[in-house]
Amino acid sequence: MSDQFHDKRFPGESDEYREARNKLLKAEIELREKIEKVAALRRQLPMGGKVEQDYKFEGLNNGELQEFKLSDLFQNGKDTLIIYSFMYGSKMENPCPACTAIIDGFNGFIHHLEQRVNFAVVAKSPIQRIVDFAETRKWKGLHLLSSEKNSFNSDYFAETSEGSQMPMCDVFVKKEDGIYHFWGSELLYAPAEGHPRHMDLMWPIWNFLDLTPEGRGTDWHTKLSYD
Repeated sequence: MSDQFHDKRFPGESDEYREARNKLLKAEIELREKIEKVAALRRQLPMGGKVEQDYKFEGLNNGELQEFKLSDLFQNGKDTLIIYSFMYGSKMENPCPACTAIIDGFNGFIHHLEQRVNFAVVAKSPIQRIVDFAETRKWKGLHLLSSEKNSFNSDYFAETSEGSQMPMCDVFVKKEDGIYHFWGSELLYAPAEGHPRHMDLMWPIWNFLDLTPEGRGTDWHTKLSYD
């Protein structure tokens, strides 16, 4: 591969900068190719395990408590469902700030995402508590559900045996003979040096920070408020 990829030069840049930037650009091109290959491998996954129970979640519909089965979450002819497990257990005083930041982002593009797939946010807290917090964040249009009365979180590794909540994202697919698990963000549980980066695909704030000289660092974390 050539070390000269285009004829663009930024104002005032030195030859030293261009040489280093071209080296980085080569690595970025290789990374792009790797990302495409990984995405292709992900799409080629066979169906995972068949969901053994039609989990019953609680949600609000026009302010009224309503039961939603897992099968009810597949709507409008869309056979794929993404569920994000929100770390906000009933014993937690406050929700996870990182999860909250992630869902802040979901809230901004959910109307685009739902053109293609079904999407829900699930937390193991009473539904009114979840909705009350959502109102403080001005979340609109997200399908918020409580898993307080079922085993979804523990079954899909969003809850430890001690009851701690974990930030998992799962993809389910509806087939004629039932619902199947397709993918989960289990990179969370794989060995890693530093941050597991299991949510990088869905949480672009870190990718933005990776563009800077300071990088994402290790001593800064999102908060519920910066006041």
